[in-house]
Amino acid sequence: MKKCLFFLCLLGCCLKTGAQQIDRQAVVTRNNPHVTSMDTLASLTVGNGHFAMTVDATGLQTFPEYYKNGVPLGTMSDWGWHAFPNPEGFTPEDALQTLDFGRGHQEVYSNQFKRPGRQHDAAEWLRKNPHRLHLGVLGFDFNTPKEMSAISQTLDMWTGKIISDFKYQGRSFHVETVCAAEQDLIATYIKAETPVTLTLRLPYPTGEHSDDGCNWHADERHQTDIIAHGKNHVILKHTLDSTNYYIRLTWKEPVSILPATASATGKLSHNSWTLKTTRRELSLTCEFLNALSETDDGPVSFRQTAETTATHWKDYWTRGGIIDFSHCTDPRAKELERRIVLSQYLMYTQEAGYIPPQETGLTYNSWYGKFHLEMIWWHHAHYALWGRPELLDRSLSWYFSVEDIAREIARRQGFEGVRWMKMTDPSGREAPSKVGSFLIWQQPHFIYLAELLRRSGMTTAVRKYRPLVRETADFMAAFATRDAKTGIYHLRGCIPAQETLKAEETIDPPFELNYWHWALKTAQQWIGNSHYGEVADQLPPLTYNTDSLYLAAASATATYQDIRFTSDHPALLGALGVLPDSRLINKSVMKKTFDWIWKNWNWDKTWGWDYPMVAMTAARLGQREQAVDALLMDKRTNTYLPNGHNYQDDRLRVYMPGNGGLLTAIAMMCAGWDGTTEKNPGFPPDWDVRWEGLLPMP
Repeated sequence: MKKCLFFLCLLGCCLKTGAQQIDRQAVVTRNNPHVTSMDTLASLTVGNGHFAMTVDATGLQTFPEYYKNGVPLGTMSDWGWHAFPNPEGFTPEDALQTLDFGRGHQEVYSNQFKRPGRQHDAAEWLRKNPHRLHLGVLGFDFNTPKEMSAISQTLDMWTGKIISDFKYQGRSFHVETVCAAEQDLIATYIKAETPVTLTLRLPYPTGEHSDDGCNWHADERHQTDIIAHGKNHVILKHTLDSTNYYIRLTWKEPVSILPATASATGKLSHNSWTLKTTRRELSLTCEFLNALSETDDGPVSFRQTAETTATHWKDYWTRGGIIDFSHCTDPRAKELERRIVLSQYLMYTQEAGYIPPQETGLTYNSWYGKFHLEMIWWHHAHYALWGRPELLDRSLSWYFSVEDIAREIARRQGFEGVRWMKMTDPSGREAPSKVGSFLIWQQPHFIYLAELLRRSGMTTAVRKYRPLVRETADFMAAFATRDAKTGIYHLRGCIPAQETLKAEETIDPPFELNYWHWALKTAQQWIGNSHYGEVADQLPPLTYNTDSLYLAAASATATYQDIRFTSDHPALLGALGVLPDSRLINKSVMKKTFDWIWKNWNWDKTWGWDYPMVAMTAARLGQREQAVDALLMDKRTNTYLPNGHNYQDDRLRVYMPGNGGLLTAIAMMCAGWDGTTEKNPGFPPDWDVRWEGLLPMP
């Protein structure tokens, strides 16, 4: 009861802290991106969380090949997936391998194999299939971006509309583009100095690890047919092997639709269409459908879509959290606000669907379009902290659909409960991996996110998620290996978040160790199972060396001379950053370790979410200046493009965990965490940060 009263008092204090009147529209619109060139890293997106389209400077997807190696012009959805034919009949069982990690029983993992043969081929096929589909490219019939001039394009985040003005071959065009709030539908209004001609191109998938998913050289492998045609609409059916979906185009002005030539061959295409009007004005909607239904609402107009979209976005921005940095004198505050507002927009347009998101959202494929459950915390924890718990609840509900598969993974490895897979797709099938199958930090994420929903005030959270919290904790308690001589439980046979370590060598990685402790204690409160607490109480403290520096694992070398221990994620900082303090942590050792990592880490080998993690650790250690410095550290993987995307490298020009991690860290630095009473405890005292609608972290 005392804990509940304390939390309510703390919540009231936090809300009071952020009680200043904030002009939310001013905060949002002063950060609207403005594009004035054919910048391939500045493409803009409209979306509704489960469907999104990214456009170039024309306001549509006119030059997909030109933008291919920038931020690609994706059209993607939660439901759009495809698998290549499987003539060899590969099954998940073909990629299984039995291993022994000294826990008294053999364990069966879905692995990758170096030697040629069925196991190797099966693992590769299973990793690539299914893959997320690029649903189609809608753009002008322009030939070359070199003819573009006088570009002035703005994303109005307050209304969810992209407004594009430009000249092509000296003729002016005005384009407005929106995405419907509920339908997977793009609406556009075009006014030009010349009759408008558009093209709709439907690609075959590439099945590559990381690309835009557009194979324009496989026209014979798929087929698009007109299955309905009226005065003001047409319905197309796109068939790719055993996959099919539909596109419904509607227009206001007279439009003719004819097959177009394929860009790769110059011949008439099975999958490209030209839409022509004799008018210099065109209102068009393009809806992508997983299936046709007699109960569909039917065609909608651009005006209707734009109005409902604007209402939807106004509601999004006026509810939930907001932060105003305009009263800060530090010149960096403006850039930090820009990153925060753009991240809020991007996370909703691309990552508010009904399945966990992939690293590159709905922009283009990474890891074949599959999603990684160890990243869901970085993608979605912020929703609860920013007063939008219903958006976290959407994706967390997906776990119920894969419960049986997760239970089978735990069973074949000799454990109770459910073991959540790492890399997967909507079916929940585990992708074979020499790394992912041995990660464990995705396991307690479920408990953490369910706890955030409970703390956010979602009254149904405990009743809804208690069964899966129990099974998640059952696996965690069983996975911890008890030393018969000491009675201490250890974590072994795993790869930690710092993936440079090997499963067969790793014992008690620090982040995972404290995460096990926190999650089991939290599960005990949810379930009332004393065994969870007993295991947590017998976990060992984090291991440090003679220099009083925490090690990457208890089994790691006593120094940091091995490059494996100073590159990739500095994950041990997450043990006190992502997670609260516990008996396993010596804060003076953590502070010394933090300082050493800050000066010596191989920062060129990090990832976008590492910087928010470091900021959270700095905040909990009371190092407020360094918390801000971490968020704005001048490193390649901490770059935020004009459209707000977190750039990593030539392969990952988009990295959404960085955006989500930034929002989570900012919420914590403003609203604090359990036990804090200071105003804005993660910011220096001279930063006048004003906010409302944020919740503290555990």
